[in-house]
Amino acid sequence: MNLDNCPRCGKLFSKNFRDVCPACIKEIDKEYELCSDYLRKNKGTNINDLSNETGVSVRQITKFVREGRISIVNAPNMAYPCEVCGTLIRENNMCDSCRARLISDTGKMRNEDTRRAEEQEAQKANQNIYKGLDRYKDR
Repeated sequence: MNLDNCPRCGKLFSKNFRDVCPACIKEIDKEYELCSDYLRKNKGTNINDLSNETGVSVRQITKFVREGRISIVNAPNMAYPCEVCGTLIRENNMCDSCRARLISDTGKMRNEDTRRAEEQEAQKANQNIYKGLDRYKDR
């Protein structure tokens, strides 16, 4: 039996397919019901209003959206925060500007790594040339 502490409430529980204890699962399901009922009645709401009216955290609502439990297709004003900067988005985990910055940064790092590797290759080649010249000179 695999025992673990619930990350939400801290209680010890038998870990199976969920990462939280059964009591917290029930609480999360109640929060989901509150959110889904409110969204059915108020389709034009945004995530902050939903959080304020239901008492469910923005983080938990975002988790519902990412899990696919709450669909934002029929909720035109519903968006969730970017994981990096917090800008409200409707798809993916990052906004376009953060994604572009990440791609740019990884490209720069890749270029820097290849430049370093080329410098090391050139340095080794120069060392081998001098070693060869030294051997030839000693003959």
